[in-house]
Amino acid sequence: MKAPPRLQSLVDEGLIDTVVRQLMSGKEAMVYVVRCGDETRCAKIYKEATNRSFRQAVDYTENRKVKNTRLQRAMAKGTKFGRQATEAAWQSAEVDALYRLAAAGVRVPVPYNFCDGVLLMELVTDADGDAAPRLNDVVFTPEDARRHHATLLTEVVRMLCAGVVHGDLSEFNVLLAADGPVIIDLPQAVDAAGNNHAKRMLLRDVDNLKNFFGQFAPDLLRTRYGEEMWGLYERGELDTASVLTGVFRQASGPVDLGGVLREVDDARDEEAARRLRMATR
Repeated sequence: MKAPPRLQSLVDEGLIDTVVRQLMSGKEAMVYVVRCGDETRCAKIYKEATNRSFRQAVDYTENRKVKNTRLQRAMAKGTKFGRQATEAAWQSAEVDALYRLAAAGVRVPVPYNFCDGVLLMELVTDADGDAAPRLNDVVFTPEDARRHHATLLTEVVRMLCAGVVHGDLSEFNVLLAADGPVIIDLPQAVDAAGNNHAKRMLLRDVDNLKNFFGQFAPDLLRTRYGEEMWGLYERGELDTASVLTGVFRQASGPVDLGGVLREVDDARDEEAARRLRMATR
């Protein structure tokens, strides 16, 4: 097919040889299958902020810094230049997260290049060599549901040990490759230690996996892996070899009612935003 305008510069520079077809169009980007020499890869073209349904919520961008103080001031003021800088930082967040997680051994698409707002990365495939389906397009046996759920919990732990929380993990952001699940879509990833909302996002990510796979293996619905995982992380006891049980007992003590109410309000806002994103997929 003819190269879209956003990919033409990569073709001109020899980073892409040909554009095969459009793979998908999502809330934040369009993805194309491309040929690079002898390899088939995918090219993710980020949509402008005004043309996508997923907004750069302050919960996700909290504590994201840029080294240039001029850029920081412009981004804080929301000037045209600042909005452009914010958009660039949002796009590069996924690139940074992919390289960081790939280095940590997390099952994410291998990133190859980032140029002119286009991310070149591995094309995740199924056993037949076709583009791998998302989890929401697959029906599982109870055994397969438990197996893939356990695999993804291991990946979430590995991410957390690398200091990253996905922030929007669900059956829509995991591909089922020939050799198991692969986590995708990371522009909203947050720093586990530097973002005040990281715990809530981690718990929601784990609950999303539990609720999805729990449709096929109802025993998973009784587990509390997220709370157990975060408790170990807070105590500095979590590592990639940690054995999780799915059992969590809340420590007794005074209740911070104000904090609880804030968490309820935040959760309500996040659920409304999640429903909006799902409606536009």
